[in-house]
Amino acid sequence: MIDVTIANFEAEVITASMSTPVLIDFWAPWCGPCKSLGPILEKVEAAYNGRFKLVKIDSDQEQQLGAAFGIRSIPTCILMINGQPVDGFQGALPEGKVKEFLDKHLPPADELPPEEEEAVEPEDSSPAAVLEKLKAAVENDPANDNARFDYVRLLLQHGQLGHARAAFAPVASKAPTVRKFEALRHWFDAIESGAAHADPAGAQAGFDEKIAANKRDFETRYALAQLHMSQQRWVPAMDELLEILMRDKSWNEELARKTFVSILEIIEPPRVKVADGQIPPDDPVVATYRRRLSSVVLS
Repeated sequence: MIDVTIANFEAEVITASMSTPVLIDFWAPWCGPCKSLGPILEKVEAAYNGRFKLVKIDSDQEQQLGAAFGIRSIPTCILMINGQPVDGFQGALPEGKVKEFLDKHLPPADELPPEEEEAVEPEDSSPAAVLEKLKAAVENDPANDNARFDYVRLLLQHGQLGHARAAFAPVASKAPTVRKFEALRHWFDAIESGAAHADPAGAQAGFDEKIAANKRDFETRYALAQLHMSQQRWVPAMDELLEILMRDKSWNEELARKTFVSILEIIEPPRVKVADGQIPPDDPVVATYRRRLSSVVLS
């Protein structure tokens, strides 16, 4: 358990959550339920043996952080994964409920780390060979969400929309609760939106003209971001979404932030294997735009 302030938030929460899920406990010394929940969280952290990291934020002393997360009552716990809040709960839950909450998001204790699972490269690394390998993985284990995500993502990258839709259909209902599948759903939505424009270049020019006349035309900005996504122009898409977030973080139930996170999920490459004790390098584009998102969300 670590006490976090605005000074060490970036290192102890944002950066740390890139490799290990971080559970933030917003509390205060005067809060009775907080005193009941605190020991339970510390006990669960010890029992989970490194599967997540527990940090505590005094909401009285760190009001800026509390405001950034929209904390209205305590105790409130927020789970951070890959630099983003993915779920949370309020109140002093019993130990069993805390574990039930965590188990929805954490890998099983005996599951290999993603780096080890992805370390084995196919002998033939061509797109066709990789697609066949992923297709076989999904057919052999339909519950393998990671393989299905990689399979659908690669199909979309190579323009095989029909096959991608068919492969995504069995898990489409899981999109609201599984971040990887929500990312794919946002991409499918963008492709459908982009297909409505017979002349993408003309559509973009029209969007640019409307935005120049009204920089708070968020509907048009989002449509432009979707057009970029449909063409796999990820950086311009994220730039448009940031423009929305800088002006209104909560617009349309935080659709801009959610779509931005989806793009990061889509474009992040597999981690490369490195020697023991070394940290795999971050993709520079992903790392840069994660920092930009954090800066805007916490501002």
